[in-house]
Amino acid sequence: MEQAPAADGHPVTAAAPTAGRRRRSAAALGTALLGTGAGVGAGLTEFSHRRRLSRDPEYQRLSAPLRGRAVSAGSRDGTVIHVEVFGAERAPTLVLGPGWTETLCYFDSMTRELTELGWRVVAYDLRGQGRSAPAARGDWQLARYGEDLEAVLSHTCDGRRDVIVAGHSLGAMSIAAWARDHDVAARVAGAALMNTGLTGLIRATTVLPHVLPERIAEPLARWAFMGNPLPAPALSTALSRAAIRYVAFGPHASEAEIAFYERMLVGCPPRVRASAGLAMTEMNLLDAVTRITVPTLVMSGRLDRLTPPVHAERIAAGLPRLHRLIELPGIGHMGPLESPHEFVLALLDLAEAALGSDSARVLGSVGRRS
Repeated sequence: MEQAPAADGHPVTAAAPTAGRRRRSAAALGTALLGTGAGVGAGLTEFSHRRRLSRDPEYQRLSAPLRGRAVSAGSRDGTVIHVEVFGAERAPTLVLGPGWTETLCYFDSMTRELTELGWRVVAYDLRGQGRSAPAARGDWQLARYGEDLEAVLSHTCDGRRDVIVAGHSLGAMSIAAWARDHDVAARVAGAALMNTGLTGLIRATTVLPHVLPERIAEPLARWAFMGNPLPAPALSTALSRAAIRYVAFGPHASEAEIAFYERMLVGCPPRVRASAGLAMTEMNLLDAVTRITVPTLVMSGRLDRLTPPVHAERIAAGLPRLHRLIELPGIGHMGPLESPHEFVLALLDLAEAALGSDSARVLGSVGRRS
């Protein structure tokens, strides 16, 4: 495993009434983890927080989303996926899939850099998130996310041989689900799986203290966090921001990055968040990596509590053509947001391996800037 430079950057049985009460209690506790605590003075605290952010150049940049050429891609079950295309049509292409509760603007920092270097970027919202429609038939299983990716590729990259597909968290799981049922090499030249896991998410997470007995930790993680159907707190508080930093970010993440993601989390419909979260707890896609037969980059953050580096190591071990396994020190689950330039460099290195001389000019440009 490579060490990167430090960044300073099954059928469900109906629940008995007692079990139902436990689930509701766990969900309420999960809301606390997401950041309840707005009480007396919460409005003033929010106002002060927003005022401070309004003077932060980084937050101003993050809060001005890029706008690409909009494309609507109809998935196999009829769900309409919102896609945006940036850059010149004839340029080599990177397809970016965001993660759980994220929207395509999650990648804006990377998209800016990539398009400035001459790349075409295709980014899309996962079903039910951002501007994509909810699951047409109420189906949130990972196989449907794979079909959504196929729809995106069909509508924006059909017939091309210069495509790299990359996903963060649930976006990377979507790539694995897609690979299980499609000919990967016929569609893309390379793949990148970033800050993700493909099975056993609850067992490996370090969000909850390991001192908790499994009989408590498992339902708490499943129902209070992953499958919590309650709305995220509308007001940003010191507690909510501390909880988000603890769960999703490394210690060096900026206040602007935390606030930028918090707005995405609050904006994600609770039913979508809970349905996708439960689907992830039940997935087992690790065997699908054997079908990703193109050069593949795997990236993780050493401080990722949601998908710890052990997941990246398992994925890398099963890939037929592992390009690189990179673990970034000081980085949590939100790697592409916390350290976008490092992710761009890694993706362009993958592109050089997958596309050869077609990407050498661009890679040379970014190398001179780094």
